[in-house]
Amino acid sequence: MKAIFAIFTIAILTFAAFSQTPKPQVDSEGYLIGPGDEITGKVLGEPQFDFVATVDENGQIQVPFSDAPVVAKCQSERGLRKEVNDVLAKYLRNPQLSLRVTERKSRPPATIYGEVRTPQQVVLMRKATLLELIAFSGDVTEQAGGTVQVFRTQPPLCDKARDEDANWKSMTGDPGDVPSRVFSLNEIKQGLDEANPIIYPGDVIVVQKAPPVYITGEVVQPQGVFLKEGGLSLTEAIAKIGGVRREAKTKDIKIYRLKKGSKDREIISANYDLIKKGEQKDVMLEPYDIVEVDKSKKSIAQTILDIVTGASRTALSSVGNGLGTRVLY
Repeated sequence: MKAIFAIFTIAILTFAAFSQTPKPQVDSEGYLIGPGDEITGKVLGEPQFDFVATVDENGQIQVPFSDAPVVAKCQSERGLRKEVNDVLAKYLRNPQLSLRVTERKSRPPATIYGEVRTPQQVVLMRKATLLELIAFSGDVTEQAGGTVQVFRTQPPLCDKARDEDANWKSMTGDPGDVPSRVFSLNEIKQGLDEANPIIYPGDVIVVQKAPPVYITGEVVQPQGVFLKEGGLSLTEAIAKIGGVRREAKTKDIKIYRLKKGSKDREIISANYDLIKKGEQKDVMLEPYDIVEVDKSKKSIAQTILDIVTGASRTALSSVGNGLGTRVLY
């Protein structure tokens, strides 16, 4: 009986241990102090040394009874606590200092919008990657294309971050424009380092919308189809909208394509039947292509048959016209 009780007790304790979910630890080193932040310091038993200071534009704060300012910029709470404690040690024996960043005003939020499910501004309390911000915004929508552009509206605050920022340049080459970089959405989702940069306060992330192609004429569902990363062929696009109708002229499908640097369009002809047989290369569609599937012309025999059957139906429908109606009980 004792053995059974012991086994039961162990099982209960084991279940309790595994059922407890550890709370996530807050990274105290994650936030680096900057100009505008408010610092509150309290010294145990020495209220005259308590202070509330705002980090000035030079990144410094003033500590009571000290003529020399303390550099707070790019320090963590722990690092600044040690600096201030060293200053207080000149006036106090073994000072017990409590120091916290009570207001964080040095950094603007990062912004993510475009084709994400929850466009928003995000206050970054720690380092975060581009993939994390996309996931935090509910992932991309069905209309998202293959590119994500990140604008760096202001240089990172601290030196280490500035080194990582060195290869960010203006897309136009004009030093006065906002630096930005374009990343592949597929590579971001694969977690590739080169496509998953650290996002800094003030960054603006734009998930681009996929450009459309338009399919009209003798197809099951005429509509626009989004051109995703990796491309879209003519046969894939037609399959996406349910295929062609029986009357479709599949031997000569027209693709109207914008000429580079012009609003005019060129016409590309494709034989859908030969493409399906593998005798002609499939056509890769480009943004804003218009695919037109015409109605095929009827043969002479089909035309005559339609006339005859149409006339017969008309004659039969007119037989009863003008006759009286009686009811047989």
